[in-house]
Amino acid sequence: MIPRQDIAPANPAERMVLTTLRWTWPFYFVGAIYVVGPVLGWLLAGLAALSLYFAPVIRADLRPRGPVPDLVWVWFLGMFVMLVALWIGHLDWGYDAKQIIKSSIGWAKGWALMALFPLAGAVLPIRREVLVRGQCIIGLWTLILLPVLFAAPYVGLPEKIFTSPLKAVGGPGPEYFSVYFFTYDPSSWTPRWQFYAPWSPFAALLGVLQVCFALEDRNIRWRSIGIAAGVAMILLSKSRMGLVGLVACTIGPRLLPLILRGWMWQVLAAFSASLAVIGTYLVQALKDGVAAFKGARADSTRVRETLQRIAGERWYNDAFWFGHGRVQPGPHLVEYMPIGSHHTWWGLLFVKGVVGFLALLVPLVWQTVMALVDATRSPRGRLPLSVVMVLVLLSFGENIEIEAYMMWPGLIVLGIHAAELRADKYGAQSLPAAA
Repeated sequence: MIPRQDIAPANPAERMVLTTLRWTWPFYFVGAIYVVGPVLGWLLAGLAALSLYFAPVIRADLRPRGPVPDLVWVWFLGMFVMLVALWIGHLDWGYDAKQIIKSSIGWAKGWALMALFPLAGAVLPIRREVLVRGQCIIGLWTLILLPVLFAAPYVGLPEKIFTSPLKAVGGPGPEYFSVYFFTYDPSSWTPRWQFYAPWSPFAALLGVLQVCFALEDRNIRWRSIGIAAGVAMILLSKSRMGLVGLVACTIGPRLLPLILRGWMWQVLAAFSASLAVIGTYLVQALKDGVAAFKGARADSTRVRETLQRIAGERWYNDAFWFGHGRVQPGPHLVEYMPIGSHHTWWGLLFVKGVVGFLALLVPLVWQTVMALVDATRSPRGRLPLSVVMVLVLLSFGENIEIEAYMMWPGLIVLGIHAAELRADKYGAQSLPAAA
């Protein structure tokens, strides 16, 4: 039985958000998710700008929460620096105006979203519970479709259904516009599922995000649906990173408040003292666990490590400050994977140099510290901290910028949290009159 929908959008911004979440699977079926994400980001950011500008006279249900928080401005500054680094890198390496324009459009569909969605969350009156329920609705779709997806490889259905003609708008690759039942793992030739993501490891982290959101739903039926769907995505994607995230990103934020309790310090003191006896065994067990983790998909680990080494060497030797401007084709040694892919941080160093690396590091560290501190004090900080942890995990196995178009619910939550912290510090403030 489908649980009753007891949360309704209260304004146009919430209606846009909830409608987009409800239609995630239908958008996937026509290969439109990659188009919908950036369009939504720019529309919400434009609505936020109008809300700020016309604050005294705009309709009551769209009035801003308050001035833009400092953290959101830092995200904007960082992403603008990304654009400048992109331009300088292209000019340094002799790319023509056509390529610079094309890459700038890519920035608008990628890195720019890292600032636009937090702006929307910080300014527009979008409630957390709307985002939470929207994620659970995606989970309901997932559970309904799960039997068909799971049976597909065993009843002879094809891997890929089709590639949408929407690929004509341009993007990182055809997989962003393709619809799949499943794919085969090239290392074992066993099926793995990617659901509505462009590939399986990313689907696993979307599953982690699904669980983190679902844990916040007050309706036990919707909460159960969201958690079940998220766990199914993690397990069927067969991603090691997803399993790590399922534990770390859900349990970690809920354990943080314990560090403020006196008895927890006594437990930690006792554990620290015991390390003198069992420390050697724990270190060896940790090493064995890491080795087993890497060995679970040894070919994938080898390719990723080689890509990172090549990216690091070429960044340091060839383009220290502003990078190479764009990813470049890799050799046969890395199965022709692009150099600068499969790792946000090494990718940033290779493509945008130290400048681009710092442009992401500074706002992300700031956001992480704020979420950590608030999570120790209040349950309000648990979901933002979970989102940040998912982003950090994602950054070590994927390129965040080309996946921001699907991480947008979490990015909006980060903006909402920044506005809440600003309100705690400064209280409600009136905005200047419209010009």
